Amino acid sequence: MTDHQYAEDTMLYIVSYDIPNDRRRTRVHSALTGFGTWVQYSVFECFLDRKQRLQLEARLQKEIHHKEDTIRIYGLCRACHPRVEVLGRGDKPQEDHIYLL
Repeated sequence: MTDHQYAEDTMLYIVSYDIPNDRRRTRVHSALTGFGTWVQYSVFECFLDRKQRLQLEARLQKEIHHKEDTIRIYGLCRACHPRVEVLGRGDKPQEDHIYLL
């Protein structure tokens, strides 16, 4: 597999969430599906530019209960992305160009 080529202003974000409420967790999962790839139970990989990142964050802010839920967003720089290792099943992160808003 060749190294991923970032779009000029795109960055890879790893988004993980811990949400005890089934309904809110489903809404968060649905929101993230429009922005990235579901790779594990509560983990998404999203290639986003700044505008998309802000849109995603605003959408997630509306879906969560701030005293009960946790969402973590980790940004990986261009130099870090090639260092992503996948052990076992799964592929390295690859950018999709489809965003559902």
